[in-house]
Amino acid sequence: MKLNNKSYLAYKLFNSSFTGLSVGILITIYQPLDLSIYSIGGMLLAGGMLVIAKFYDKLLNIKSFFRISLLVEVVMLLTIITFLLLQYSLTSALLIYMGYQLTFIFGGYLVRAETLVAKDKDLIGKIDVNKQIGYLVGLGASFLFYKALEYGFEINDSQTQVLILHYFLIPLQTLIILLFLRSFSKEN
Repeated sequence: MKLNNKSYLAYKLFNSSFTGLSVGILITIYQPLDLSIYSIGGMLLAGGMLVIAKFYDKLLNIKSFFRISLLVEVVMLLTIITFLLLQYSLTSALLIYMGYQLTFIFGGYLVRAETLVAKDKDLIGKIDVNKQIGYLVGLGASFLFYKALEYGFEINDSQTQVLILHYFLIPLQTLIILLFLRSFSKEN
């Protein structure tokens, strides 16, 4: 496999904008969860990260990076769909929490593997710049989105705002997955 730098940079920009746009939604979605769940989830997260770290010798390559990254992006799409189907409930909060924890388990690995896959210092710098620009754009869009709902449409309920946002997150996450897939090609 080979990395297509231009598509990958676009992927990182939109991926980070998703993070910025959705950063506040979990506070609302997780409301039905008991605080002890976070302790259990944290322990499972740390244990999962330990297991992944034990297999770095086998996982630190472009094929594993591609597969694990794709898994993370698909899980993110599934969390959005889960919320839209189940809306606010203990079940949806637990499923979404588990989905996010699963993606976080691979966080350290993905950062390390991305550095190895990108190889070029200039590209790594561009990736980090695109991540930060995307995050800032997402945070700004999030702020404008909530204020537009509040002042333009008089929708002040945070649960309703988060629900509406999810209808925008589905096409964004779908675009992110498509950009990710375009970022890799088979080597000839």
